[in-house]
Amino acid sequence: MREVSQPRVAVIGAGITCITTPYNLAKRGCVVTLFDKHPYAAMETSFANGGQLSASNAEVWNSWSTVLKGIKWMFTPGAPLLVNPTPSWHKLSWMAEFIAAIPRNEQNTITTVRLAIEARAHLTRMAEEAGISFDCEERGILHFYHSKADFEVARRTTAVLAKGGLVRRAVTPEEMRSIEPALKGDLYGGYYTETDFTGDIHKFTNGLADACRRLGVTMRLATEVREVKADADLVSVLHRSTEPRLDGEEHADETSQFDKIVICSGVLSRDLASSLGDRINVYPVKGYSITVSLPEPEDQKAAPWVSLLDDKAKIVTSRLGLTRFRVAGTAEFNGVNKDIRAERIEPLVSWCRMHFPGMSTRQAVPWAGLRPMMPDMMPRVMRGRNPRVFYNTGHGHLGWTLSAATADAVAALATARSNAA
Repeated sequence: MREVSQPRVAVIGAGITCITTPYNLAKRGCVVTLFDKHPYAAMETSFANGGQLSASNAEVWNSWSTVLKGIKWMFTPGAPLLVNPTPSWHKLSWMAEFIAAIPRNEQNTITTVRLAIEARAHLTRMAEEAGISFDCEERGILHFYHSKADFEVARRTTAVLAKGGLVRRAVTPEEMRSIEPALKGDLYGGYYTETDFTGDIHKFTNGLADACRRLGVTMRLATEVREVKADADLVSVLHRSTEPRLDGEEHADETSQFDKIVICSGVLSRDLASSLGDRINVYPVKGYSITVSLPEPEDQKAAPWVSLLDDKAKIVTSRLGLTRFRVAGTAEFNGVNKDIRAERIEPLVSWCRMHFPGMSTRQAVPWAGLRPMMPDMMPRVMRGRNPRVFYNTGHGHLGWTLSAATADAVAALATARSNAA
């Protein structure tokens, strides 16, 4: 095979895992082209997530208690976890593999924690190199619990997280009030992780997209990838512009050729992988958020600055500058469906009014996105069946937390010398 001094690499997708990938590839001397159907970066799952960069939330979900809760809440519209009972082969196969991964819960959690801690350094480095301002708040994350039973479960989780190198400490209700005076409610206790932080994923991703352009990455936004083929010599990408035309006609298909390709396409990764002979069993798990506008001084004072996680409600928060407060949560297994349902948004608003009664929610913008989740909750950073194909996908609810580390790993893998290079 021919030697390629500057390999031409295609990257499919423009979310947080996608943008961090071409940045790392370009830094390693690759000639990179990124494709995404949207005209801007971070318009899907990376648009309005919970904002947490949270090694403290790295526990994988694979447990019998999660399964039982899913069954219990199946017909409760506002439940933190909601499963549409309509069967499909994709959903059934995913859930069977989810259950099969339960015995690996602890080891997978430890691995995820280590990856999350590593990602902190990578993301901080990228932000400094690229000069990105993304409403970063380095105030830690406070997990809080309403009962002794829930607190004791968290104690066991903390011991597992510690095996991965995470330090988080137990705090009393009095200490919690000192950490975040705005938080109201009758709480039993909590755990505080000082090293976790928060930020606006949409701002960061678009800032890094600009940095990619400065590094010479070709950004083919508003470009739909229609087909990918890979053989022993090349990767071919069939694509078409999604920009509207005045004559109402569709743009013609084009074909571009590359030496390698990295699939970072979130919930679309499964179909692309299948077309390339690989199995990436990503399932779209819908999450919701509201962004509360804080226009008045009294609202700004009543809203918290420390990031929070209510374990019972499965709700996370982040303060995005002086005038925005992000509240996110819930997991919904309902296929590729981004409909914003009132009965899923209402619990987020009610939660705000319960814990921050002095903060107005009259200006709360709802959003829903699809988390690309693998059955074992572990991202796939790997080479495909064809040695020119690579994957960086399946990060689930931790895409913002893990992306900087997995992008570095897949870039190292894709630029390693091999017979196919």
